[in-house]
Amino acid sequence: MSVSLYDVTVGNYLQIAQAAQGFLAKGAAHCAENDIDPQSIVESRLYDDMATLHFQVQCIQHHSVGAIRGVQSGEFAPPPDIDPLDYAGLQAFIDTAVADLQGFDADEVDALAGGRLVFKIGGNELPFSAENFILSFSLPNFYFHATTAYDILRSKGVPLGKMDFLGSLKMG
Repeated sequence: MSVSLYDVTVGNYLQIAQAAQGFLAKGAAHCAENDIDPQSIVESRLYDDMATLHFQVQCIQHHSVGAIRGVQSGEFAPPPDIDPLDYAGLQAFIDTAVADLQGFDADEVDALAGGRLVFKIGGNELPFSAENFILSFSLPNFYFHATTAYDILRSKGVPLGKMDFLGSLKMG
């Protein structure tokens, strides 16, 4: 069985982005059930020098939808600053990311294989092939930020388990 670029990207991104929809929903329910202001979680972080839940959720989108768009354009950069979002805004942000991912055409994504991309950070430009960017940079960052968002919610008492992170497995 061969695995396509679409399978490696959109297939994996959707699984975890949809799981993020679920664990954010569980976070909202936990807040409602325990009279916790969900806004208090938006700026939470696991450790003082780590980024907030807001940033982690932004990066789930950036290292999925943004990564594919970067491969399409041939250029990728750190995520832009976005306006502060409340908890419901973070949920809507992930909903939009899922919809955007569902909108990518498999043939168009597969046609990006073999392409080139430059990651621009500060004054540096790091050249990648599309596949190496996805496999060595985008996917690891995507999973890191999704895991950290999950962990922030878990640290705030949201009753989450491993299956909440894994989401719908691709069986067959």
